Amino acid sequence: MFLFTVTKPRLRQAGALALCAACLAGTVTAAVHFAGAAVPTAAAAETTVIETTQDIAAYFTGYGFEVDLSTAAVDQVKVPKRWDDSFAAFDQVVGESGLSLTDYKGKTVEKWTALCPALSDGQDDTYCVLLVYKTKPVGAYLLGKPSGTVTGLVTAAKAGAETAAAEAPAAETAAEPLDESVFPTE
Repeated sequence: MFLFTVTKPRLRQAGALALCAACLAGTVTAAVHFAGAAVPTAAAAETTVIETTQDIAAYFTGYGFEVDLSTAAVDQVKVPKRWDDSFAAFDQVVGESGLSLTDYKGKTVEKWTALCPALSDGQDDTYCVLLVYKTKPVGAYLLGKPSGTVTGLVTAAKAGAETAAAEAPAAETAAEPLDESVFPTE
């Protein structure tokens, strides 16, 4: 280790600047090294900014849901100050996406809705709903209409993945057998 004493003010400032540059270089190196690391969903939701319908589409695409932006609508809703058991249960469903309405009691939020065509059949439609407070997502869920069923994003994504996995083997067995006479043999 080196010990260096500087009595001139300009040299002291230059030394402090060099120390700051070394710290900055270390920070940049660490950021580059960890740039590919996965970010937990809750942390990603906290840093997400929602300003346009494209932002909403990107948000739900992150959970595996495609939305029809031509059906997007926005309303103003107020989060109740006092919660009964049903609203507390609703907040648990919202919590699946890493969000909570607890800090927004009594506040007015934007309620963005957009149709999820993959989960809709015309008779029973499913809408992706995102609650936004000052460009920050504070709640997300799926809403079935006309039933009014509320489903968490994680639960719906898991159910969709299980359904797709169950249908995949059935699709493979339904395919026509390969006609080997088309390919030349050696």
